[in-house]
Amino acid sequence: MRYLLLSLFLLSFTLLLLPGCEPKADIVTTDSSARLEFSQDTVLFDTVFVRTGTATRRLWVYNRNPRAVRVEQITLANPGASPYRLLVGGDAGPSINNVEIRGRDSLLVLVRATIDPTPGDAKPFIVTDELRFRTNGNDQQIALLAYGQNAYFHNGETLPCNAIWTNDKPHVIYNSVLVDSGCTLTMQPGTRVYSHAGSILIVAGTLRVNPDYQPGNDSVEVNDENIVRFAGDRLEPFYDNIPGQWAGIQFLASSHDNVVRYAEIKNAAYGLLLFNYRNRLPRPAVRVENTVIRNISGQSISFASAAQTLPTGAGVLSLSGDVEMHNCLITNCGEYAVLGVGGGNFTFDYCTIANYRGNFNRSTESLTLSSEAPSTVAKGPYPLRLVMRNSIVWGGLRDELLLANGAQYQQVAIQNSLLQTERYKAATSTATTLGFGNSGNVLNRDPKFRRTPNLYPNRFDYRLGPGSPASNKAVPLPTLTRDLLNAPRDPRTPDMGAYERAAP
Repeated sequence: MRYLLLSLFLLSFTLLLLPGCEPKADIVTTDSSARLEFSQDTVLFDTVFVRTGTATRRLWVYNRNPRAVRVEQITLANPGASPYRLLVGGDAGPSINNVEIRGRDSLLVLVRATIDPTPGDAKPFIVTDELRFRTNGNDQQIALLAYGQNAYFHNGETLPCNAIWTNDKPHVIYNSVLVDSGCTLTMQPGTRVYSHAGSILIVAGTLRVNPDYQPGNDSVEVNDENIVRFAGDRLEPFYDNIPGQWAGIQFLASSHDNVVRYAEIKNAAYGLLLFNYRNRLPRPAVRVENTVIRNISGQSISFASAAQTLPTGAGVLSLSGDVEMHNCLITNCGEYAVLGVGGGNFTFDYCTIANYRGNFNRSTESLTLSSEAPSTVAKGPYPLRLVMRNSIVWGGLRDELLLANGAQYQQVAIQNSLLQTERYKAATSTATTLGFGNSGNVLNRDPKFRRTPNLYPNRFDYRLGPGSPASNKAVPLPTLTRDLLNAPRDPRTPDMGAYERAAP
Protein backbone atom coordinates (compact mmCIF):
# COMPACT_ATOMS: atom_id res chain seq x y z
CA MET A 1 0.00 0.00 0.00
CA ARG A 2 2.84 2.33 0.84
CA TYR A 3 4.36 1.79 -2.59
CA LEU A 4 0.98 2.26 -4.23
CA LEU A 5 0.48 5.66 -2.57
CA LEU A 6 3.99 6.71 -3.55
CA SER A 7 3.36 5.67 -7.12
CA LEU A 8 0.11 7.61 -7.25
CA PHE A 9 1.86 10.70 -5.89
CA LEU A 10 4.65 10.47 -8.44
CA LEU A 11 2.13 9.92 -11.23
CA SER A 12 0.12 12.98 -10.19
CA PHE A 13 3.23 15.12 -10.01
CA THR A 14 4.29 13.95 -13.48
CA LEU A 15 0.87 14.76 -14.92
CA LEU A 16 1.12 18.27 -13.58
CA LEU A 17 4.33 18.72 -15.53
CA LEU A 18 2.78 17.64 -18.81
CA PRO A 19 1.80 20.53 -21.17
CA GLY A 20 -1.59 19.04 -21.84
CA CYS A 21 -2.50 19.35 -18.17
CA GLU A 22 -1.55 23.01 -17.86
CA PRO A 23 -4.62 25.21 -17.25
CA LYS A 24 -5.98 26.29 -20.63
CA ALA A 25 -6.00 29.96 -19.66
CA ASP A 26 -2.24 29.83 -19.09
CA ILE A 27 -1.29 28.26 -22.40
CA VAL A 28 0.06 30.93 -24.72
CA THR A 29 -1.41 30.84 -28.19
CA THR A 30 0.49 31.96 -31.26
CA ASP A 31 -2.61 32.12 -33.43
CA SER A 32 -2.61 35.36 -35.45
CA SER A 33 -6.39 35.65 -35.05
CA ALA A 34 -5.98 36.20 -31.30
CA ARG A 35 -6.46 39.97 -31.22
CA LEU A 36 -6.84 42.29 -28.29
CA GLU A 37 -9.80 44.46 -27.39
CA PHE A 38 -9.67 47.79 -25.57
CA SER A 39 -11.87 49.76 -23.22
CA GLN A 40 -11.68 52.76 -25.55
CA ASP A 41 -10.20 53.70 -28.89
CA THR A 42 -8.75 57.00 -27.67
CA VAL A 43 -7.10 57.84 -24.37
CA LEU A 44 -8.27 61.40 -23.86
CA PHE A 45 -6.68 63.83 -21.42
CA ASP A 46 -9.31 66.57 -21.36
CA THR A 47 -7.56 68.35 -18.53
CA VAL A 48 -6.83 71.98 -19.40
CA PHE A 49 -3.07 72.35 -19.01
CA VAL A 50 -2.75 76.01 -18.07
CA ARG A 51 0.70 75.28 -16.66
CA THR A 52 3.09 72.37 -16.83
CA GLY A 53 1.36 69.42 -15.22
CA THR A 54 0.84 65.67 -15.21
CA ALA A 55 -2.31 63.60 -15.57
CA THR A 56 -2.85 59.84 -15.69
CA ARG A 57 -5.52 57.86 -17.52
CA ARG A 58 -6.40 54.16 -17.52
CA LEU A 59 -6.69 51.85 -20.51
CA TRP A 60 -8.00 48.31 -20.05
CA VAL A 61 -6.71 45.70 -22.50
CA TYR A 62 -8.88 42.60 -22.85
CA ASN A 63 -7.90 39.14 -24.04
CA ARG A 64 -11.22 37.54 -25.04
CA ASN A 65 -9.49 34.33 -26.18
CA PRO A 66 -9.65 31.17 -24.04
CA ARG A 67 -5.85 30.88 -24.16
CA ALA A 68 -3.22 33.35 -23.01
CA VAL A 69 -1.51 35.76 -25.35
CA ARG A 70 1.93 37.27 -25.18
CA VAL A 71 2.01 40.93 -26.12
CA GLU A 72 5.44 41.21 -27.63
CA GLN A 73 5.59 44.98 -27.33
CA ILE A 74 3.55 47.85 -25.94
CA THR A 75 5.15 51.05 -27.14
CA LEU A 76 4.58 54.67 -28.02
CA ALA A 77 4.81 55.62 -31.69
CA ASN A 78 7.29 58.40 -30.86
CA PRO A 79 9.01 57.16 -27.72
CA GLY A 80 11.90 59.61 -27.88
CA ALA A 81 9.90 62.84 -28.13
CA SER A 82 6.57 61.85 -26.61
CA PRO A 83 5.17 63.58 -23.49
CA TYR A 84 3.49 60.27 -22.62
CA ARG A 85 4.83 57.44 -20.46
CA LEU A 86 3.45 53.97 -19.71
CA LEU A 87 3.11 51.96 -16.51
CA VAL A 88 2.27 48.26 -16.93
CA GLY A 89 2.42 45.89 -13.98
CA GLY A 90 5.13 47.86 -12.23
CA ASP A 91 7.22 48.43 -15.37
CA ALA A 92 7.48 52.02 -16.55
CA GLY A 93 8.78 53.65 -19.71
CA PRO A 94 7.95 54.47 -23.29
CA SER A 95 8.04 50.77 -24.20
CA ILE A 96 7.17 47.53 -22.36
CA ASN A 97 7.99 44.10 -23.79
CA ASN A 98 6.68 40.53 -23.44
CA VAL A 99 3.59 41.01 -21.32
CA GLU A 100 1.34 37.98 -20.94
CA ILE A 101 -2.44 38.21 -20.49
CA ARG A 102 -4.19 35.03 -19.34
CA GLY A 103 -7.13 33.71 -21.30
CA ARG A 104 -10.31 35.74 -20.81
CA ASP A 105 -8.41 38.13 -18.58
CA SER A 106 -7.41 41.79 -18.80
CA LEU A 107 -4.43 44.07 -18.37
CA LEU A 108 -4.39 47.58 -16.95
CA VAL A 109 -2.18 50.09 -18.77
CA LEU A 110 -1.64 53.45 -17.11
CA VAL A 111 -0.79 56.31 -19.47
CA ARG A 112 0.73 59.43 -17.98
CA ALA A 113 0.93 62.74 -19.85
CA THR A 114 3.23 65.59 -18.86
CA ILE A 115 2.28 68.64 -20.89
CA ASP A 116 4.02 71.98 -21.10
CA PRO A 117 1.28 74.27 -22.50
CA THR A 118 2.32 76.34 -25.47
CA PRO A 119 1.16 79.95 -25.44
CA GLY A 120 -0.39 81.56 -28.49
CA ASP A 121 -2.09 80.07 -31.51
CA ALA A 122 0.95 78.99 -33.51
CA LYS A 123 1.11 75.55 -31.88
CA PRO A 124 -1.48 72.75 -31.77
CA PHE A 125 -4.21 72.62 -29.17
CA ILE A 126 -3.75 68.90 -28.99
CA VAL A 127 -0.68 66.82 -28.26
CA THR A 128 -1.02 63.43 -29.90
CA ASP A 129 0.77 60.13 -29.97
CA GLU A 130 -0.16 56.52 -30.54
CA LEU A 131 -0.03 53.50 -28.26
CA ARG A 132 0.91 50.41 -30.25
CA PHE A 133 0.40 46.75 -29.36
CA ARG A 134 2.07 43.87 -31.23
CA THR A 135 0.59 40.42 -30.61
CA ASN A 136 1.30 37.35 -32.74
CA GLY A 137 2.19 39.54 -35.69
CA ASN A 138 -0.86 41.78 -35.29
CA ASP A 139 -0.39 45.52 -34.85
CA GLN A 140 -3.14 47.43 -33.05
CA GLN A 141 -3.20 51.13 -32.15
CA ILE A 142 -4.86 53.36 -29.58
CA ALA A 143 -4.79 57.14 -30.03
CA LEU A 144 -3.42 59.33 -27.23
CA LEU A 145 -4.72 62.88 -27.11
CA ALA A 146 -4.14 65.71 -24.64
CA TYR A 147 -5.11 69.34 -24.86
CA GLY A 148 -2.14 71.62 -24.39
CA GLN A 149 -3.68 75.08 -24.34
CA ASN A 150 -6.18 76.86 -22.18
CA ALA A 151 -9.58 76.97 -23.86
CA TYR A 152 -13.28 76.34 -23.35
CA PHE A 153 -13.81 72.63 -23.95
CA HIS A 154 -17.20 71.24 -25.01
CA ASN A 155 -17.46 67.45 -24.99
CA GLY A 156 -20.85 65.97 -25.92
CA GLU A 157 -22.47 69.02 -24.39
CA THR A 158 -25.99 70.40 -24.62
CA LEU A 159 -25.55 74.15 -24.17
CA PRO A 160 -27.66 76.19 -21.77
CA CYS A 161 -30.28 78.34 -23.45
CA ASN A 162 -29.11 81.77 -24.61
CA ALA A 163 -25.45 80.75 -24.43
CA ILE A 164 -22.80 83.25 -25.51
CA TRP A 165 -19.40 82.14 -26.72
CA THR A 166 -16.86 84.84 -25.97
CA ASN A 167 -13.62 85.57 -27.75
CA ASP A 168 -11.29 85.62 -24.74
CA LYS A 169 -10.32 81.94 -25.21
CA PRO A 170 -10.85 79.50 -28.06
CA HIS A 171 -13.72 77.01 -27.95
CA VAL A 172 -12.87 73.37 -28.66
CA ILE A 173 -15.59 70.87 -29.65
CA TYR A 174 -14.96 67.21 -28.91
CA ASN A 175 -17.63 64.81 -30.20
CA SER A 176 -20.57 67.23 -30.39
CA VAL A 177 -22.26 70.38 -29.12
CA LEU A 178 -26.04 70.81 -29.26
CA VAL A 179 -27.97 74.06 -29.34
CA ASP A 180 -31.32 72.74 -28.13
CA SER A 181 -34.69 73.56 -29.65
CA GLY A 182 -35.93 76.94 -28.45
CA CYS A 183 -32.41 77.98 -27.42
CA THR A 184 -29.85 80.32 -28.98
CA LEU A 185 -26.07 80.27 -29.24
CA THR A 186 -24.49 83.64 -29.99
CA MET A 187 -20.83 83.99 -30.99
CA GLN A 188 -19.10 87.28 -30.37
CA PRO A 189 -16.78 88.91 -32.91
CA GLY A 190 -13.42 87.17 -32.99
CA THR A 191 -14.65 83.87 -31.53
CA ARG A 192 -12.50 80.90 -32.56
CA VAL A 193 -14.03 77.43 -32.73
CA TYR A 194 -11.84 74.36 -33.21
CA SER A 195 -13.37 70.91 -33.62
CA HIS A 196 -11.72 67.54 -33.14
CA ALA A 197 -11.88 64.89 -35.86
CA GLY A 198 -15.48 63.99 -36.65
CA SER A 199 -16.90 66.52 -34.20
CA ILE A 200 -20.02 68.50 -35.01
CA LEU A 201 -21.99 71.57 -33.96
CA ILE A 202 -25.71 70.70 -34.05
CA VAL A 203 -28.31 73.46 -34.01
CA ALA A 204 -31.89 72.53 -33.17
CA GLY A 205 -32.60 76.11 -32.08
CA THR A 206 -30.83 79.22 -33.38
CA LEU A 207 -27.20 80.01 -34.17
CA ARG A 208 -26.14 83.65 -34.37
CA VAL A 209 -22.56 84.16 -35.52
CA ASN A 210 -21.32 87.75 -35.36
CA PRO A 211 -24.92 89.02 -35.62
CA ASP A 212 -24.25 92.63 -34.65
CA TYR A 213 -20.72 93.24 -35.89
CA GLN A 214 -20.44 96.43 -37.96
CA PRO A 215 -17.00 97.33 -39.36
CA GLY A 216 -18.13 100.86 -40.17
CA ASN A 217 -16.59 102.36 -43.28
CA ASP A 218 -13.30 100.52 -42.95
CA SER A 219 -12.33 97.55 -45.08
CA VAL A 220 -11.81 94.24 -43.30
CA GLU A 221 -8.51 92.44 -43.76
CA VAL A 222 -8.47 88.72 -44.49
CA ASN A 223 -6.89 88.06 -41.09
CA ASP A 224 -9.08 90.55 -39.22
CA GLU A 225 -9.42 89.63 -35.55
CA ASN A 226 -13.20 90.19 -35.61
CA ILE A 227 -13.90 87.37 -38.06
CA VAL A 228 -15.36 84.28 -36.36
CA ARG A 229 -13.35 81.25 -37.45
CA PHE A 230 -14.30 77.56 -37.55
CA ALA A 231 -11.64 74.94 -38.22
CA GLY A 232 -10.20 71.64 -37.04
CA ASP A 233 -8.19 71.50 -33.85
CA ARG A 234 -4.90 70.62 -35.54
CA LEU A 235 -3.18 73.96 -35.91
CA GLU A 236 0.16 72.84 -37.29
CA PRO A 237 0.87 74.32 -40.74
CA PHE A 238 0.50 70.90 -42.40
CA TYR A 239 -3.21 70.83 -41.51
CA ASP A 240 -4.01 74.39 -42.54
CA ASN A 241 -5.77 73.41 -45.76
CA ILE A 242 -6.70 69.75 -45.29
CA PRO A 243 -10.44 69.13 -45.90
CA GLY A 244 -12.64 66.81 -43.85
CA GLN A 245 -10.98 67.31 -40.46
CA TRP A 246 -14.32 67.77 -38.67
CA ALA A 247 -17.96 67.26 -39.56
CA GLY A 248 -19.37 70.80 -39.83
CA ILE A 249 -22.37 72.81 -38.64
CA GLN A 250 -25.74 71.05 -38.87
CA PHE A 251 -29.13 72.75 -38.62
CA LEU A 252 -32.00 70.43 -37.72
CA ALA A 253 -35.57 70.78 -38.99
CA SER A 254 -36.59 72.77 -35.89
CA SER A 255 -33.83 75.34 -36.42
CA HIS A 256 -34.78 78.87 -37.43
CA ASP A 257 -33.55 82.48 -37.73
CA ASN A 258 -29.91 81.45 -38.10
CA VAL A 259 -27.36 84.12 -39.02
CA VAL A 260 -23.71 83.60 -39.98
CA ARG A 261 -21.82 86.85 -40.62
CA TYR A 262 -18.15 87.75 -41.08
CA ALA A 263 -17.04 84.17 -40.60
CA GLU A 264 -14.67 81.61 -42.05
CA ILE A 265 -15.62 77.92 -42.12
CA LYS A 266 -12.89 75.62 -43.39
CA ASN A 267 -11.50 72.09 -43.48
CA ALA A 268 -14.79 70.28 -42.77
CA ALA A 269 -16.86 67.51 -44.37
CA TYR A 270 -19.54 70.12 -44.99
CA GLY A 271 -19.69 73.76 -44.03
CA LEU A 272 -23.39 74.30 -43.38
CA LEU A 273 -25.89 71.43 -43.44
CA LEU A 274 -29.64 72.04 -43.28
CA PHE A 275 -31.15 68.66 -42.42
CA ASN A 276 -34.91 68.57 -42.99
CA TYR A 277 -35.34 65.47 -45.10
CA ARG A 278 -39.10 65.21 -44.39
CA ASN A 279 -39.63 68.78 -45.65
CA ARG A 280 -41.03 70.00 -42.36
CA LEU A 281 -42.54 73.48 -42.55
CA PRO A 282 -41.39 76.08 -41.82
CA ARG A 283 -38.09 74.94 -43.23
CA PRO A 284 -34.82 75.52 -41.36
CA ALA A 285 -33.27 78.71 -42.67
CA VAL A 286 -29.87 80.37 -42.53
CA ARG A 287 -28.72 83.78 -43.74
CA VAL A 288 -25.02 83.93 -44.54
CA GLU A 289 -23.21 87.22 -45.07
CA ASN A 290 -19.57 88.17 -45.73
CA THR A 291 -18.42 84.62 -45.12
CA VAL A 292 -15.81 82.31 -46.67
CA ILE A 293 -16.40 78.55 -46.85
CA ARG A 294 -13.39 76.63 -48.14
CA ASN A 295 -11.54 73.31 -48.12
CA ILE A 296 -14.62 71.12 -47.80
CA SER A 297 -14.86 67.43 -48.60
CA GLY A 298 -16.71 64.50 -47.10
CA GLN A 299 -17.11 60.94 -48.27
CA SER A 300 -20.40 59.15 -47.54
CA ILE A 301 -22.27 61.00 -44.80
CA SER A 302 -24.76 58.76 -43.02
CA PHE A 303 -27.68 59.88 -40.86
CA ALA A 304 -29.29 57.40 -38.48
CA SER A 305 -32.69 59.07 -38.88
CA ALA A 306 -32.68 59.00 -42.68
CA ALA A 307 -33.51 56.14 -44.98
CA GLN A 308 -30.45 56.58 -47.16
CA THR A 309 -26.85 57.64 -47.13
CA LEU A 310 -25.82 60.89 -48.75
CA PRO A 311 -23.01 60.39 -51.23
CA THR A 312 -21.08 63.54 -50.57
CA GLY A 313 -20.12 66.63 -48.66
CA ALA A 314 -20.65 70.24 -49.68
CA GLY A 315 -19.83 73.78 -48.69
CA VAL A 316 -23.57 74.28 -48.22
CA LEU A 317 -25.70 71.13 -48.13
CA SER A 318 -29.45 71.71 -47.90
CA LEU A 319 -32.07 68.99 -47.52
CA SER A 320 -35.32 70.95 -47.79
CA GLY A 321 -33.94 74.14 -46.29
CA ASP A 322 -33.84 77.83 -47.11
CA VAL A 323 -30.45 79.43 -47.83
CA GLU A 324 -29.75 83.12 -48.32
CA MET A 325 -26.17 84.19 -49.08
CA HIS A 326 -24.74 87.67 -49.66
CA ASN A 327 -21.08 88.58 -50.30
CA CYS A 328 -19.85 85.02 -49.82
CA LEU A 329 -17.03 82.91 -51.26
CA ILE A 330 -17.27 79.11 -51.52
CA THR A 331 -14.18 77.40 -52.88
CA ASN A 332 -12.08 74.22 -52.94
CA CYS A 333 -14.91 71.76 -52.33
CA GLY A 334 -14.21 68.15 -53.22
CA GLU A 335 -17.76 67.31 -54.26
CA TYR A 336 -20.20 70.25 -54.29
CA ALA A 337 -19.91 73.88 -53.37
CA VAL A 338 -23.70 74.07 -52.95
CA LEU A 339 -26.02 71.06 -53.04
CA GLY A 340 -29.73 71.62 -52.49
CA VAL A 341 -32.09 68.65 -52.55
CA GLY A 342 -35.77 68.55 -51.64
CA GLY A 343 -36.76 72.04 -52.70
CA GLY A 344 -36.32 75.22 -50.71
CA ASN A 345 -35.58 78.85 -51.35
CA PHE A 346 -32.08 79.83 -52.49
CA THR A 347 -30.77 83.38 -52.85
CA PHE A 348 -27.24 84.28 -53.94
CA ASP A 349 -26.27 87.95 -54.22
CA TYR A 350 -22.69 88.99 -54.98
CA CYS A 351 -21.39 85.46 -54.34
CA THR A 352 -18.38 83.72 -55.84
CA ILE A 353 -18.57 79.96 -56.24
CA ALA A 354 -15.15 79.10 -57.60
CA ASN A 355 -14.51 75.41 -57.36
CA TYR A 356 -11.52 73.98 -59.16
CA ARG A 357 -10.74 70.30 -59.12
CA GLY A 358 -7.31 70.79 -57.55
CA ASN A 359 -6.41 67.60 -55.69
CA PHE A 360 -9.98 66.31 -55.97
CA ASN A 361 -11.30 63.98 -58.66
CA ARG A 362 -14.57 65.88 -58.81
CA SER A 363 -17.16 65.15 -61.50
CA THR A 364 -20.15 66.89 -59.90
CA GLU A 365 -21.39 70.37 -60.79
CA SER A 366 -20.41 72.88 -58.12
CA LEU A 367 -23.91 74.34 -57.79
CA THR A 368 -26.55 71.61 -57.95
CA LEU A 369 -30.22 71.98 -57.03
CA SER A 370 -33.10 69.53 -57.20
CA SER A 371 -36.74 69.59 -56.17
CA GLU A 372 -36.83 65.82 -55.74
CA ALA A 373 -37.20 64.32 -52.27
CA PRO A 374 -33.89 63.86 -50.42
CA SER A 375 -34.79 60.39 -49.06
CA THR A 376 -37.03 57.42 -49.73
CA VAL A 377 -39.23 58.20 -46.73
CA ALA A 378 -40.24 61.58 -48.18
CA LYS A 379 -42.43 62.32 -51.18
CA GLY A 380 -41.50 65.00 -53.66
CA PRO A 381 -41.08 67.03 -55.70
CA TYR A 382 -41.08 70.07 -53.45
CA PRO A 383 -41.29 73.76 -54.37
CA LEU A 384 -37.92 75.26 -55.25
CA ARG A 385 -36.99 78.87 -55.96
CA LEU A 386 -33.63 80.23 -57.06
CA VAL A 387 -32.65 83.88 -57.27
CA MET A 388 -29.06 84.71 -58.21
CA ARG A 389 -27.79 88.22 -58.86
CA ASN A 390 -24.32 89.61 -59.53
CA SER A 391 -22.60 86.30 -58.80
CA ILE A 392 -19.94 84.04 -60.31
CA VAL A 393 -20.19 80.25 -60.75
CA TRP A 394 -16.91 78.93 -62.14
CA GLY A 395 -14.60 75.96 -61.80
CA GLY A 396 -12.72 73.14 -63.44
CA LEU A 397 -15.62 71.48 -65.29
CA ARG A 398 -17.39 72.46 -68.50
CA ASP A 399 -20.66 72.62 -66.56
CA GLU A 400 -20.60 73.97 -63.01
CA LEU A 401 -24.38 74.48 -62.77
CA LEU A 402 -27.10 71.82 -62.61
CA LEU A 403 -30.75 72.61 -61.96
CA ALA A 404 -32.43 69.19 -62.12
CA ASN A 405 -35.87 69.62 -63.75
CA GLY A 406 -35.27 73.35 -63.42
CA ALA A 407 -38.06 74.34 -65.80
CA GLN A 408 -40.49 73.01 -63.19
CA TYR A 409 -39.24 75.21 -60.35
CA GLN A 410 -41.53 77.88 -58.94
CA GLN A 411 -38.94 80.52 -59.83
CA VAL A 412 -35.55 80.63 -61.53
CA ALA A 413 -34.03 84.07 -61.92
CA ILE A 414 -30.31 84.43 -62.68
CA GLN A 415 -29.24 87.94 -63.58
CA ASN A 416 -25.96 89.74 -64.22
CA SER A 417 -23.93 86.68 -63.26
CA LEU A 418 -20.95 84.93 -64.83
CA LEU A 419 -21.70 81.23 -65.35
CA GLN A 420 -19.69 78.31 -66.60
CA THR A 421 -22.37 76.27 -68.38
CA GLU A 422 -22.84 74.48 -71.66
CA ARG A 423 -26.12 73.04 -70.45
CA TYR A 424 -27.88 76.40 -70.13
CA LYS A 425 -26.17 78.51 -72.75
CA ALA A 426 -29.32 79.05 -74.79
CA ALA A 427 -30.37 82.66 -75.14
CA THR A 428 -33.73 82.21 -73.43
CA SER A 429 -35.72 79.66 -71.48
CA THR A 430 -38.64 77.66 -72.82
CA ALA A 431 -41.41 75.71 -71.12
CA THR A 432 -39.17 72.65 -70.91
CA THR A 433 -35.59 73.96 -70.90
CA LEU A 434 -33.64 76.74 -69.26
CA GLY A 435 -31.33 79.20 -70.96
CA PHE A 436 -29.35 81.93 -69.25
CA GLY A 437 -27.78 83.74 -72.19
CA ASN A 438 -29.81 86.80 -71.27
CA SER A 439 -30.54 89.15 -68.35
CA GLY A 440 -27.01 90.53 -68.37
CA ASN A 441 -25.38 87.16 -67.77
CA VAL A 442 -21.88 86.33 -69.04
CA LEU A 443 -21.42 82.71 -70.09
CA ASN A 444 -18.27 80.61 -70.35
CA ARG A 445 -15.74 83.43 -70.13
CA ASP A 446 -12.85 83.06 -67.69
CA PRO A 447 -13.36 85.55 -64.83
CA LYS A 448 -9.58 86.01 -64.61
CA PHE A 449 -9.22 85.72 -60.88
CA ARG A 450 -6.07 87.21 -59.43
CA ARG A 451 -3.30 84.74 -58.69
CA THR A 452 -1.38 84.71 -55.44
CA PRO A 453 1.50 82.25 -54.98
CA ASN A 454 0.73 81.43 -51.34
CA LEU A 455 -2.89 80.25 -51.51
CA TYR A 456 -4.06 76.64 -51.83
CA PRO A 457 -4.77 74.91 -54.14
CA ASN A 458 -4.78 76.87 -57.41
CA ARG A 459 -3.14 80.07 -56.24
CA PHE A 460 -6.24 82.19 -56.70
CA ASP A 461 -7.47 84.74 -54.19
CA TYR A 462 -10.71 85.20 -56.20
CA ARG A 463 -10.49 88.93 -56.61
CA LEU A 464 -10.92 89.95 -60.22
CA GLY A 465 -7.80 90.60 -62.23
CA PRO A 466 -7.28 93.06 -65.09
CA GLY A 467 -9.55 92.52 -68.05
CA SER A 468 -12.04 90.34 -66.20
CA PRO A 469 -15.37 90.02 -68.05
CA ALA A 470 -17.06 90.19 -64.63
CA SER A 471 -15.78 93.72 -63.95
CA ASN A 472 -18.41 96.47 -64.00
CA LYS A 473 -21.11 94.04 -65.20
CA ALA A 474 -23.26 93.85 -62.06
CA VAL A 475 -26.25 96.00 -61.22
CA PRO A 476 -26.39 98.00 -57.97
CA LEU A 477 -28.38 96.46 -55.12
CA PRO A 478 -29.45 99.17 -52.67
CA THR A 479 -28.94 97.01 -49.56
CA LEU A 480 -25.52 95.68 -50.60
CA THR A 481 -23.19 98.60 -51.20
CA ARG A 482 -20.04 96.89 -49.84
CA ASP A 483 -18.24 93.65 -50.70
CA LEU A 484 -17.09 90.62 -48.73
CA LEU A 485 -14.29 92.60 -47.05
CA ASN A 486 -16.51 95.67 -46.59
CA ALA A 487 -14.83 97.57 -49.40
CA PRO A 488 -17.25 99.99 -51.13
CA ARG A 489 -18.79 98.85 -54.40
CA ASP A 490 -19.05 101.10 -57.42
CA PRO A 491 -22.45 102.76 -57.01
CA ARG A 492 -23.24 102.61 -60.74
CA THR A 493 -21.36 99.65 -62.27
CA PRO A 494 -20.20 97.27 -59.53
CA ASP A 495 -18.36 94.01 -60.18
CA MET A 496 -19.84 90.54 -60.16
CA GLY A 497 -18.78 88.22 -57.37
CA ALA A 498 -17.87 88.56 -53.72
CA TYR A 499 -15.05 91.08 -54.23
CA GLU A 500 -15.14 94.54 -55.75
CA ARG A 501 -12.03 95.11 -57.82
CA ALA A 502 -9.98 98.00 -56.54
CA ALA A 503 -9.19 100.72 -59.01
CA PRO A 504 -5.74 100.23 -60.59
